[in-house]
Amino acid sequence: MSTIEWDDFQRVELRVGTILSAAPNAKAIKPAYVLEVDLGELGVKTSSAQVTAHYEAEELVGRQVLCVCNFAPKRIAGVRSEILVTGVHDDDNKVVLASFDKPLPNGARLA
Repeated sequence: MSTIEWDDFQRVELRVGTILSAAPNAKAIKPAYVLEVDLGELGVKTSSAQVTAHYEAEELVGRQVLCVCNFAPKRIAGVRSEILVTGVHDDDNKVVLASFDKPLPNGARLA
């Protein structure tokens, strides 16, 4: 594993957001949801996320997640994805969302 400097880490905008809505992305080749995420001062951003294996759309609403906010927007299956909602693959290669055990302000930056 290669190492990075603190400045490299600081360049990645990892922020807390609350999922406001989740709906199936009908155009996605692999099952995905279109998420609207409230990032506080950064506003509401859209993401296409392949998290359907462990989560129903309605249970995602209100959940706080960790997002990468400074990737360039990318068109994914007809959706302008503005953020990356983070997670980790489990033993079955299905995504488990990165989340928090206490409520945090939307837009709070990972320190």
